[in-house]
Amino acid sequence: MKVLVFIRHGQSKYNLENRFTGWKDVDLTDDGYSEAREAGVILKKHGFTFDVAYTSVLKRAIRTLWIILHEMDLVWIPVYKSWRLNERHYGALQGLDKDEVVKKFGKEKVNEWRRSANERPPEISSKNHLHDLSDLKYASVKKEDIPLTESLIDTEKRALVYWEKQIVPDLKENKRIIISAHGNTLRSLIKYLDNIPDDGVVSLNIPNSTPLVYELDDNLKPIRHYYLCHEGEIKEGVIPKHMDLNDFENHDWIG
Repeated sequence: MKVLVFIRHGQSKYNLENRFTGWKDVDLTDDGYSEAREAGVILKKHGFTFDVAYTSVLKRAIRTLWIILHEMDLVWIPVYKSWRLNERHYGALQGLDKDEVVKKFGKEKVNEWRRSANERPPEISSKNHLHDLSDLKYASVKKEDIPLTESLIDTEKRALVYWEKQIVPDLKENKRIIISAHGNTLRSLIKYLDNIPDDGVVSLNIPNSTPLVYELDDNLKPIRHYYLCHEGEIKEGVIPKHMDLNDFENHDWIG
């Protein structure tokens, strides 16, 4: 059996401010730090350990991973970073207040951008795109691969390139893996693993800093998956009392 743990980063400053984040490289809040520490404590309590870790090049995911590994006394394991595990690029919406965007474009349109598989938000401005192109984090990335905006399917495609090239070989060698990433990146990987159709991904939510454990067979097909809290396994869809994944208006689970 192969073991893989997904973790969405702790609360970021833009999560707190109710802003679209995407590729904006914002840090965790104090609560985000605490959430990451709690995730590490929970994983250690239930006997989890890892051989290798993967994350994006965005500091909120990197720092979440660092904190978790520190709590588990696993800071020595290899950590690999890739832009292909970045959050979905939200184009011109990045940095904007979500309520203001809803007022401007309407709730229905904004929900399409956020939740559907194929809808892309408006493209980022040329000036801001140049900032991405000149960012040292992406110096080794082909310019044509740096997006102006992305749908969830776009995010899935570039994440799966990394999945197949880097993560699958480690899983086949029975390495225990943790991936610290972002709401939409993890949605796209879960969509792939669970063979969820495009129209079925609308209701798929990933809470912050709650370990999501996948047990895979030798063909890397899911045997089962569950969230993990102090009390133990939580069947997916049965959410701890401190969470409410249906409270879409008041919590920034995605983006």
